[in-house]
Amino acid sequence: MKVYKYQTEQVLPIPLEKAWDFFSSPVNLKEITPDYLGFKITSDLGNGKMYPGQIITYVVKPLAGIPMRWATEITHVKDHEYFVDEQRFGPYAMWHHQHWFKETDKGVHMTDIVHYAVPFGFIGRIANTLVVENKLTEIFDYRYKKVETLFS
Repeated sequence: MKVYKYQTEQVLPIPLEKAWDFFSSPVNLKEITPDYLGFKITSDLGNGKMYPGQIITYVVKPLAGIPMRWATEITHVKDHEYFVDEQRFGPYAMWHHQHWFKETDKGVHMTDIVHYAVPFGFIGRIANTLVVENKLTEIFDYRYKKVETLFS
């Protein structure tokens, strides 16, 4: 199994508290996800704040409008510094997504680091080159622009 790494960085001119409040609430995921993905949270989020051990279930339509179920677990949370979500079942053979936040003199420097693997061996590696990597770039580019609009 080949594990790929995808990383993005962004600086927002807002206080750390505001960035943390927005990004640490799973409710806000839909707002920063392209509409064509049909993203919908299907689990009860309680008070809306994430916590270690929380399981979040979704339906998403990444390819040709075909709905897929996805479940992630919030495995680590260090308030105002980082959180990690890991896929428990879904479209990837592996998904480990780190969200880092650091206050700077220009605002909040955010870093997303995704380690992922695509199923189906050799065919999955071809699919990553032809489709998956481009789709991830498209989704994170959308998120970058949406967050810029929300917080600039």
